[in-house]
Amino acid sequence: MDLTFHPYAPAWVAHIRQGGTDDYGMPAERAISDGAGNPCRSCLDDVPKGADMLICAARPFPSMQPYAETGPIFLCADNCTPWRGAGVPPALQSSPDYLLKGYSAGHRIVYGTGQITLAADIERVAGEISARDGVVFVDVRSARNNCFQCRITAG
Repeated sequence: MDLTFHPYAPAWVAHIRQGGTDDYGMPAERAISDGAGNPCRSCLDDVPKGADMLICAARPFPSMQPYAETGPIFLCADNCTPWRGAGVPPALQSSPDYLLKGYSAGHRIVYGTGQITLAADIERVAGEISARDGVVFVDVRSARNNCFQCRITAG
């Protein structure tokens, strides 16, 4: 099964970088990256050590509803190239495991799909979840902090 790992919506990222408000209506906080553990949700790699980064609230869903989780994400403060690579992006190789959950076309969790997954098994497990009836995408979140990492689609 071919899987695509999607960065956060480029238009939203550009809005934040230009000083727009996040999904809590707040401007992004600025910080300096300490390297590993600060994954940018645009390039899907760690924000380089010593580089400026943005911290903001993100809700990767089109509207408010009970399953539309909001949480903190990091972004490179300077423009970076949104991920378009093949395979698992570098940002998903910095933790031993992640939480994967399948969602329906209505952006609702498909019950029974959520599972903590070893980083080495992300592609296999995302493929298995994607093959389930009713699943149209899989979200990857931090297994420890529940922060959104990226979205995966099959096809």
